[in-house]
Amino acid sequence: MMPGETEEPNSNEGKIETTETLAEVRQKADSYLESWKRAQADFINYKRRTEQEKQEMGKYANAQLILFILPVLDDFERALGTTPPDAAKPEWVEGMKLIASKLRAILESQGLTPIEAVGKPFDPAVHEAMMPGKGKEGIVVTELRRGYRLHERVLRPSQVVVGNGEEENT
Repeated sequence: MMPGETEEPNSNEGKIETTETLAEVRQKADSYLESWKRAQADFINYKRRTEQEKQEMGKYANAQLILFILPVLDDFERALGTTPPDAAKPEWVEGMKLIASKLRAILESQGLTPIEAVGKPFDPAVHEAMMPGKGKEGIVVTELRRGYRLHERVLRPSQVVVGNGEEENT
């Protein structure tokens, strides 16, 4: 070989290396593309999940405050339930009824609903059995304290007396 001449590589050998390199590069590119797609889907799911959590937090943010207010509503209802018919100042009693009604309306506007109990089958998910009583077995015969739901969650279960199967004497 003369100086300045270069040896020509086997032209087939270069094509094989280029083809193998191209295949490796395509495989890496496909792998990176799949990884990117998974990461993008994970991020979209993360955003959706955090948005749902934010909405849930907003929906139930007042739960603790409502739990503190419910005893006041209970006291209003108990007091109004025991008001004698011949109360000395009926205007005052009517005023108290209006205040209790307004309080109930405000709480309902926040998603609070009472749990129906009396005459319903006992459900431990929404009722708290306090004692057995005479009446149809498994049926709530008396509500001792009203229970409430905030939206679809039980905020406070109803405290109830559940029938034990004995018939009441009437």
